[in-house]
Amino acid sequence: MNELCKIIKDVTVPNFLNIRSSIMTYDRDALCYGCPCWRWVYHALHSADKWFINPYDYEEPSFHEEGMDNPEKSTSVVLTDEQLLDYLEQVEKKTLDYLDSLTDDMLYEKPMGCPYTRMELVLRQYRHISFHTGMLNGQTVLATGEFPMWVSETSGYVDDGKFFGRYRERNKEK
Repeated sequence: MNELCKIIKDVTVPNFLNIRSSIMTYDRDALCYGCPCWRWVYHALHSADKWFINPYDYEEPSFHEEGMDNPEKSTSVVLTDEQLLDYLEQVEKKTLDYLDSLTDDMLYEKPMGCPYTRMELVLRQYRHISFHTGMLNGQTVLATGEFPMWVSETSGYVDDGKFFGRYRERNKEK
């Protein structure tokens, strides 16, 4: 039985929806701690890509430049929001496929060469993605006075093309 893995997946999907909403609503060039917000998006996505599964067995994306995952280091690469959203799609698919391959017992194991259990890696990325999503949303609230949509449970997600409105209830069919 994979009850824990199912719970993890059920929480992972809204986490990715939330950062997607942040990307769809933020000012990519607004500065946060001296760096444009798009760099913080890349930082969060790269971390999920690298650290969700096994950071010690990882291949950088083709567009990655040394140090690009650290927003405080300069880079010659500038990713568009479309590229960031494409990267998010890749990271999400990779992550969900990985979660589908796990059993609950595997959560207690450490991937090869990694000092952390799979569960620790998952929890660290929940914390990290949520932190940066909140950071980006804070920038958006300051700039627009509006709160980007927040998804708590996938079943409550309304895909209506609107990205503002802190919480929205699904339209009830009559």
